[in-house]
Amino acid sequence: MKARLNIVAASPAAYRAMAGLEKFISESSIEPKLVHLLKMRASQINGCAYCLDMHSKDARAHGETEQRLYGLGAWREAPYYTDRERTALEWVESLTQITQGHVPDDLYERARRQFSERELVELSMIAVAINGWNRLAIAFRSEAGTYQPQQVRAGPEDLR
Repeated sequence: MKARLNIVAASPAAYRAMAGLEKFISESSIEPKLVHLLKMRASQINGCAYCLDMHSKDARAHGETEQRLYGLGAWREAPYYTDRERTALEWVESLTQITQGHVPDDLYERARRQFSERELVELSMIAVAINGWNRLAIAFRSEAGTYQPQQVRAGPEDLR
């Protein structure tokens, strides 16, 4: 697939707005390894190859294991995710697939046992951010495989 446009060049202000959200996420209380797992899972659901490539590389840079990255699509069956991670994954999946029934009350109650109110907002902002990036990368055909992490960080430097 050939990239359609570079978001940064086409609309620096739009990119800055998304980068501001990424800055918030990078300063949140949610651990970076979990942030990248959540972004990968939403990207799997949305079919965003560019973001899957990016967040698998960033997750590895934060020390994530190959086993957990490979098993992410089957996290419910895999034994190597904590209860906290499972709840976060389910929360982000629910927000990513919002048209399939919204966020159930029982999920909210389980999430409240694992996360503070602040953390639930932060988890939700992770879902908002990655779903936004997925839509931009898919719409403008960002080229998967081109992302190279410059340093350990939370968000994309450019989308080509």
